[in-house]
Amino acid sequence: MEAHASGFRRVMLLAFCVAGIWAAYISQGVLQENLSTKRFGPDKRRFEHLAFLNLAQNVVCLIWSFIMINIWSRGSKGGAPWWSYWSAGITNTIGPAMGIEALKYISYPAQVLAKSSKMIPVMFMGALVYGIRYSISEYLCTFLVAGGVSMFALSKTSSKTISKLAHPNAPLGYGLCFLNLAFDGFTNATQDSITARYKNTSAWEIMLGMNLWGTIYNMIFMFGWPQASGYEAVKFCQHHPEAAWDILFYCLCGAVGQNFIFLTISRFGSLANTTITTTRKFVSIVVSSLLSGNPLSAAQWSSVAMVFTGLSYQIYLKWQKLRRQPKKRKAT
Repeated sequence: MEAHASGFRRVMLLAFCVAGIWAAYISQGVLQENLSTKRFGPDKRRFEHLAFLNLAQNVVCLIWSFIMINIWSRGSKGGAPWWSYWSAGITNTIGPAMGIEALKYISYPAQVLAKSSKMIPVMFMGALVYGIRYSISEYLCTFLVAGGVSMFALSKTSSKTISKLAHPNAPLGYGLCFLNLAFDGFTNATQDSITARYKNTSAWEIMLGMNLWGTIYNMIFMFGWPQASGYEAVKFCQHHPEAAWDILFYCLCGAVGQNFIFLTISRFGSLANTTITTTRKFVSIVVSSLLSGNPLSAAQWSSVAMVFTGLSYQIYLKWQKLRRQPKKRKAT
């Protein structure tokens, strides 16, 4: 009876994590698309300074992680020092900025699909630089994802979707997305190196360190000289309060979403988190198509299905690999 109750609580907690991640990041996606395509105020001006979103997100998450550390991790010691994140902070500043700038040139569904193909640069660099050998199944996953993204990019986009973009330019948009993935790969590798060296580093401390350096770098980039774009972004928000509210809610969604991701990883593991975030991306594309009026053609929907078939198969392979691993025997 107790085991049944414990299992039920675990299922309910997982459902809570799924709902939290989906709600936070789907809402953030809607706000991100709104900020990149909408014309604000009677003068019908676009919010051109999308990189400002990264600074705002860094500041909110920095404050959030500081509060969480003081509430939950006050007594912890042995974590990574704050200065150790300086290099990962650089790539974590440049990468997301490129990803969000891509929304000026390609639609939100196209950006989500392109950023879902993270395995392509990872496997390419692994095989080319480190001589890692991958299975036929892993190459099949990569082929499905790469083929789906390519088909989507080559498919004709509706004129309604193109008209919403600030500067339609598909090659530039996809190029920025893949550069984003390359920088993300370095960021993840550096974070893994830091956590390997400092075993007691908590998720909140990583969040604090990354967002601290992100705030420093973005502040320099956005406000480092008199003609920097940050001043124009603040001026735009002063004249268009609706945009300022969208930016605030965008940041809060990101902070809440990170909470649910940390909870999911700590209770159910990274594989469960990958499954939830992958399916969330698919739902984000559907929501964008329905709510934001971005109609996708039959060929584009086929491309979306192809990409997420490859991602789902990749998750299945990881799950099978985990099942084959020998279980540790408990000490008697």
